[in-house]
Amino acid sequence: MNLFDVYPLFDINIVKGKGCHVWDENGTEYLDLYGGHAVISIGHAHPHYVEMISNQVAKLGFYSNSVINKLQQEVAARLGKISGYDDYSLFLINSGAEANENALKLASFHNGRTKVISFSKAFHGRTSLAVEATDNPKIIAPINANEHVTYLPLNDTETMKAELAKGDVCAVIIEGIQGVGGIKLPTTEFMQKLRKACTENGTILILDEIQSGYGRSGKFFAHQYTGIKPDIITVAKGIANGFPMAGVLISPMFTPVYGMLGTTFGGNHLACAAALAVLDVIEQEQLIENAATVGSYLIEELKKLPQIKEVRGEGLMIGMEFETPIKELRTKLLKEQKVFTGVSGTNVIRLLPPLCLSMEEATEFLSRLKKIL
Repeated sequence: MNLFDVYPLFDINIVKGKGCHVWDENGTEYLDLYGGHAVISIGHAHPHYVEMISNQVAKLGFYSNSVINKLQQEVAARLGKISGYDDYSLFLINSGAEANENALKLASFHNGRTKVISFSKAFHGRTSLAVEATDNPKIIAPINANEHVTYLPLNDTETMKAELAKGDVCAVIIEGIQGVGGIKLPTTEFMQKLRKACTENGTILILDEIQSGYGRSGKFFAHQYTGIKPDIITVAKGIANGFPMAGVLISPMFTPVYGMLGTTFGGNHLACAAALAVLDVIEQEQLIENAATVGSYLIEELKKLPQIKEVRGEGLMIGMEFETPIKELRTKLLKEQKVFTGVSGTNVIRLLPPLCLSMEEATEFLSRLKKIL
């Protein structure tokens, strides 16, 4: 049997990682400025993370959600405290797409509506409703195109208010910072007016913090720069540093009913051990503060480079937009300078390194980038 060929692959087999560096099977070292799609939050093979997972799997890797799991309760308590959402509830699942599916389902249970507002260039996942809310027709199969979703221009306040004023919108789903869309930031004014309009019209506001959350922006959640509180927040990627896990943070306005949401693997013992290790390291090594400091330095230095049309982002979620396609530039960075980066569309390079990226490593990246430019 062969693998189903849906990924264009670099001809590199990564076999080892440590901190912000990875090695291929030939022993070649790379600086990792992509973190496997923003998933590696505390660095590759962090010793505390390795120890927590090893100890847990030696005791119990999995049992079902039909019994008490005190590790889940600990994750919820710790996450509530560090994020500032103590009064919210937590539902644990396995992936970002699942998180958004459950968030939209919960919103529809709450107000009985079926219409969803998403935004131009949004990415929310590849399943059912999540992919329908993703503004990319190429990945929406006919079975997913059920006319639930209207895409609006990002930061267009008047269009948003007019659509919500119709009174039939179940939920608005918006990324804290658009990742796949090119590191596009919603403005504070827009977010505050969106929050107000959702409240006035009985619409649930869902913040997709799957890529922009967990400290990546220099705050725990990117939307915290705008001073609002959504009704539901979805998280994944950095939550367990590569172990498949995700969560939905749910406002007290929602009443849980047995059976309304469910999962087989979500919140299993091994995943919770990974998630607790991540929270330990984020707090002990002050990684959110590090993301803010190192990210600000990188953004400031990148803005000085005349070859880059625009630099966007917060913390260690950075987009570099060029006038021309970046495919060759990105390939040279990888093959000649041994630096992994991401991409968005044809003209934007994305930087999503582990949150432990040091000033020295950031400076080294700038040096390698300048050699290519």
